[in-house]
Amino acid sequence: MTFNFLKKYDFPLMICITVLTFFGILFIYSAAVTSEGIIENNEYIKQIIWFSTGLVILSTVTFIDYRKYIKFIPYVYAGTILLLIFTFILGKNTNGATSWFSFGKVKIQPSEFSKIVYILMLAHFLDVSEKINERKRFIYAAIIMFVPMGIILIQPDMGTASVFLPIFLFMCFMAGIPLRYLFMIFFTLVLTLVFTVLPTWETQIARRSIPVIHLLSNRRYHILVTLLFIILTIISALGRILFKTNYYYWLTYFFGIIAMALFFSLAGSTVLKPYQITRLIIFLKPEVDPDKTGYHLIQSKNAIGSGGIFGMGYLQGKITHLKFLPEKNTDFIFSVISEEFGFIAGISIFILYLFIFLRIILIMKQTSNNYATYICAGILGMIFYHFIVNVGMTIGIMPVTGIPLPFLSYGGSALYTNMIAMGLLMSIHSRRLDF
Repeated sequence: MTFNFLKKYDFPLMICITVLTFFGILFIYSAAVTSEGIIENNEYIKQIIWFSTGLVILSTVTFIDYRKYIKFIPYVYAGTILLLIFTFILGKNTNGATSWFSFGKVKIQPSEFSKIVYILMLAHFLDVSEKINERKRFIYAAIIMFVPMGIILIQPDMGTASVFLPIFLFMCFMAGIPLRYLFMIFFTLVLTLVFTVLPTWETQIARRSIPVIHLLSNRRYHILVTLLFIILTIISALGRILFKTNYYYWLTYFFGIIAMALFFSLAGSTVLKPYQITRLIIFLKPEVDPDKTGYHLIQSKNAIGSGGIFGMGYLQGKITHLKFLPEKNTDFIFSVISEEFGFIAGISIFILYLFIFLRIILIMKQTSNNYATYICAGILGMIFYHFIVNVGMTIGIMPVTGIPLPFLSYGGSALYTNMIAMGLLMSIHSRRLDF
């Protein structure tokens, strides 16, 4: 009986996430210690509690057949959308985003849990829609993504909202959605970001007037350019209908991407505050604002650089304990680890995450259920994106977006979300031969 109970767990995966969380708790404690040896907070204790209760959640999800969620997931998805709207209206503003609920001292971030609901909903849709028209399938899948993503963007929490894109791309790729559709979504969102930040880049980074970019800085010109590309898209589409040639199809494709990106960037520049836009591009040249938006990144790079190969020793990181490094227990936990344990620790963390990625791919390969395959792909996209963006952010090659490092960063909502994701993987793995 005990053996059958233990067989449900994927122990290699369990050991890996336990090691990562242990290191996270170790350095959340380190981040709380000042240079005088005073412990400023008890966040490491909270993380221990969250991990302990998270193991119970993981076990519960592991022992529930993942296919049982199919009946309820559309209703849960609808309820999650309402909860996100409710959070935006009545939630607590933290770090410029209204994305938290507070119950006394307990804070919950619904947008974190919405990622799991979104993965299950999209996986269900992709599974039951395999025989419908490719274009309709893509459009419906995109709507499933854009509804929660759009609400989270309005909060505004661009970091969490951006996670929905890689999840979508990974899952739709595994579902066989044509690449031209996936590239359309990808380039539209990337160009939207570029068009949104270019005016700020012109004034803050380049610090000189660039005529083409200046068109985007002036709202009237921006609207005119957007209308121009919308008209070009319509004309190309009419050419495609009348002449039925690929030439007009690709013209419609490219003009449509630019038109949508220009339109969405208008909304983006309205929703996002100037300092939030500056944070997205300051990694290109943090020295232009060393005391404000560039401060986090400069101190992070200093901390990682000072760690060298073997680090300065546990609780010995000067930049960490002299309070130069902000958000050191959440966004920049990798900087703390690198300063105190050095390059060796950084590589070790890379190896642990690589093992998780390979393990997810193996589970995905072994399962015989398409629904399970799509869930695995979504979880892979989520964890991979968090890892790449967070580590890239700390070393200065990615925008500072406030995305936590899975299992290492402080935070109950994020940790519970990742534990649920691991439970789903174990549920799939333990039933991989159950046709």
